[in-house]
Amino acid sequence: MTSADAGMVRRARFLHELGIGPVWVQRYGHVQKSPVEGLSDVPSRITAAAPVEPLPSVVMVAAPVIDKQEKIASAWDDVSVPVPVPVRAGIAAASAPPVLALASDDGVAAIASMSWQELDIAVTNCTRCPLCKNRKQAVLGTGDQKAGWLFVGEGPGSVEDQKGEPFVGPAGKLLDSMLLALDLRRGENSYLSNAVKCRPVDADGKDRPPTAVESAACRPYLERQITLLKPAVIVALGKVAALSLLGGDPKIAVAALREHTHRYGSIPVVVTYHPAYLLRKPLDKAKSWRDLCLAAQAYASEGKLAI
Repeated sequence: MTSADAGMVRRARFLHELGIGPVWVQRYGHVQKSPVEGLSDVPSRITAAAPVEPLPSVVMVAAPVIDKQEKIASAWDDVSVPVPVPVRAGIAAASAPPVLALASDDGVAAIASMSWQELDIAVTNCTRCPLCKNRKQAVLGTGDQKAGWLFVGEGPGSVEDQKGEPFVGPAGKLLDSMLLALDLRRGENSYLSNAVKCRPVDADGKDRPPTAVESAACRPYLERQITLLKPAVIVALGKVAALSLLGGDPKIAVAALREHTHRYGSIPVVVTYHPAYLLRKPLDKAKSWRDLCLAAQAYASEGKLAI
């Protein structure tokens, strides 16, 4: 088995863990299929490709053309869902949105010059918004501090608040499977964080999405994390993370932000569903996999990966 074949087998097993499969990869030609232990219909050879049609003139930020098409058959039913890998970015690069005015904005300049250690101390003792009143632990983030991949969620939940680490519990396990599908592992070339660092709760003490003001209060910390990390690509997990990074209309749906490569400064940003949402809506896992393919494409365009 060649190294390329071994890589496809490994990828197929990771997708199986994610709950997506079997997977077909096609270059507009014939695909020979060979069995893989525990899986089936994993491609082993791909023949000559037909010419790829040019991108439409409406494209504003061109991504590298990928001359392949993936068809993902959902693991939870018998319906095959055709999922073409995106070949366009669609939305022009934009400057990072400004932080909303807050009473404690006098500390923004200090945050912008902090080291990782200083940032950790500052987040632990932060009182920039009322979320600090109910937290058990502030959650800065975790992972490789020189990572090429940054994954941003919305905020800590009850388990994260207890443990002081983002993405633990069932949603965290699903995210780990999503990382594996990209040949990544938690803490290896990946960093996990959230738009807000303290747990948002409602009047009944249950988890809730952070408000725009709460996200704005924490945004200087996220900005500093991005500056220190210098990631090749950012994956925004859910609407809160997307709006915190990109700004825009609060009423916009995640579906409207998907399938495009956005920009945070010069860094490509891909928006997909939060793992907690995918646990509730497993049929959208195929859509999320398409987003991850676009993120891998953006990562490759930064010269970090050959695909």
